[in-house]
Amino acid sequence: MSTTRTTSSLGTSATAPAGSPTAPPARRLPGVALLAVVRAGVELRQFWRERDAIVFVFAYPIIMLAIFSTVFGGENQGSAAADVDFARYFLPGMIATGIMLTSFQSLAISIAVERDDGTLRRLRATPLPATSYFGGKVLLALATSVVQTALLLAVAALAFDVPLPADAGSWVTFAWVFVLGTATGTVCGVGFSSLPRSGRSANAIVTPVVLVLQFISGVFFAFYALPSWMQTVSSVFPLKWLAQGMRSVFLPEDMVALEPSGSWQLPATAAVLVAWLLVGLVVGVRTFRWRRRDDG
Repeated sequence: MSTTRTTSSLGTSATAPAGSPTAPPARRLPGVALLAVVRAGVELRQFWRERDAIVFVFAYPIIMLAIFSTVFGGENQGSAAADVDFARYFLPGMIATGIMLTSFQSLAISIAVERDDGTLRRLRATPLPATSYFGGKVLLALATSVVQTALLLAVAALAFDVPLPADAGSWVTFAWVFVLGTATGTVCGVGFSSLPRSGRSANAIVTPVVLVLQFISGVFFAFYALPSWMQTVSSVFPLKWLAQGMRSVFLPEDMVALEPSGSWQLPATAAVLVAWLLVGLVVGVRTFRWRRRDDG
């Protein structure tokens, strides 16, 4: 068989069969951002297949708002604005807790389950970058939070006559609080997912944390009516600030007099949410595991 001589870039010669096909160039993987979008599509399809999860995620804030508004429908919140009924006052808290459910709680539980059933181990063996996997989770949380919040606002406006903001500035505030709160909840959920020892124990560990935060952060009760020590404790965690940021959007300006600080504290809201975002990133990077503890 005849051969041809080839010279490598290092100056050495190699022999290749004459007429042999040239090896195809290695195909480059798509970029990290594109892979994150593709992964988000996979996550969304998996989410829509879980009918019970869909009902809980989308219906829970609406059901809670409906129950409390029906029970306390005749009550007004505080003397600062007598026309602010229960539904209007507690809508911001329901938006905040909805974001927490779709980001922190859902991801902390689902990632623990994926680790337990071997999904993460199999994904780790693929070319999918870890950044794209986490990016897909963030996009999933954003997409579900958008749908959930839109449904909640529609029900509040149509069924309970809650007035929505009419000025662009309020919606700008809503947008950055919403996005920053969702990103923070998602990152903290990823970090917290390493705490449960198994997928079966994830619900038992994550759900009580969420419930306690809801009760002390002004979601189910007027924040100004809570004991001062409870207000102080809740101020350490992001849910209180997320709910307060939403109150600044949906409540009349004179309702700020009922806030313990006497202001909406939007710069502090941004600072606390960013701080928790960074804490979640550090904890997630240092503690995240692709395998179960007993897998070595």
